[in-house]
Amino acid sequence: MVLAIVLIVVYSLLVWLVFFKLRWLEWSIPWAFFSSFFVIHALLIFMIGLRFVTPYSGNAKVVQHTIQLVPRLNEPTLVTEVLVEPNVPVKRGQPLFQFDRRPYEYQVRRLEAQLAEAKQNVLVLASDEQVARENVTKARSELEYARFQQKLFESLASQGAGPEEEAQKWSAQLKIAEASVMEAEAQLERATLRYQSEIDGVNTTVAAVEAELALARYYLDNTTLVAPEDGRVVNLQVRPGMVAGAVRVGAIASFICDEGRYVLATYFMEHLKYVAKDQPVEVALNLYPGQIFRGKVEAVWKASAAGQMLPSGRLPHFVPHPPDEPQSQYAVKIVLEAPDQSLFPIGAQGGAAIYTGGMKGPWTALRRVAIRANSWMNFLYPMPF
Repeated sequence: MVLAIVLIVVYSLLVWLVFFKLRWLEWSIPWAFFSSFFVIHALLIFMIGLRFVTPYSGNAKVVQHTIQLVPRLNEPTLVTEVLVEPNVPVKRGQPLFQFDRRPYEYQVRRLEAQLAEAKQNVLVLASDEQVARENVTKARSELEYARFQQKLFESLASQGAGPEEEAQKWSAQLKIAEASVMEAEAQLERATLRYQSEIDGVNTTVAAVEAELALARYYLDNTTLVAPEDGRVVNLQVRPGMVAGAVRVGAIASFICDEGRYVLATYFMEHLKYVAKDQPVEVALNLYPGQIFRGKVEAVWKASAAGQMLPSGRLPHFVPHPPDEPQSQYAVKIVLEAPDQSLFPIGAQGGAAIYTGGMKGPWTALRRVAIRANSWMNFLYPMPF
């Protein structure tokens, strides 16, 4: 840069001495053309240096995270109270909207009653298992008695001391007793399976009702919509009496987060050749004419939609970029160093200059002059008349 300035100054002095002071040669159109050609090419050094050493973007804007406030309710619910004012700072966990709690309270009470009934039924199942065990014992005793009687009367009948019909009767009774034992054992197994049906040590029916109750309490808690973090709500259109919660694709309000705001500036790809993380940046926001804010490069987003190809059955089709449309650019994430980040509201626009060689040097000096001139011009532009 210094060499370019020296060349222009020396050449200008030579032209002044030769053609105007000493008049050794006559000034002509060819000499004027040659001089202009020399000066223009020397000025290109300034243009190239400024673009690559101190790239500048006139498209910088403040970005803040926003959260779409969507009620997590399982049925259409009436808004009973709005607890927040528009554009007023709120803290994390502060209530914003109150929905009608009654339908969800009724659901919780119903499931609490079902849970108490399910726990009582576990005791009933334990009693049923004990009864089934007693029935098995009884059936086995009756089976042993039938076997004894059947053997007794068969012995008597074979000796002619008893009727044959009585022996046949106890043979049939023995089969009935055997079937009764099998039935009682099956009933015991069924009662045991019901009583021992558990998951993680809890009866399955009780666990199912507890899960339903937890979900009902979750929806009850969500009847009060709270701030997800520190921030504010803008364009508040919610009024008591409206119904929300039936459709989850639409939010009832937008919440602007205080934390994590940054400046996003777009640059031509070739101008980011020497840009790296943590390099110093100066930002001039239109919101504050004449003021410059310091920051640093957080990241270079080396991605553009121009290189994205979506999955489809179509073959790639390439079309030349229209010459009247701007070239694709990359975005640079910039974090401002001001202690009061509330000075930079969402959507504020301006310009940003990155100093790849630090805050010293001739290129940096020129760019700092240029960005300050642009900032002072914001006092006049855009014209109100």
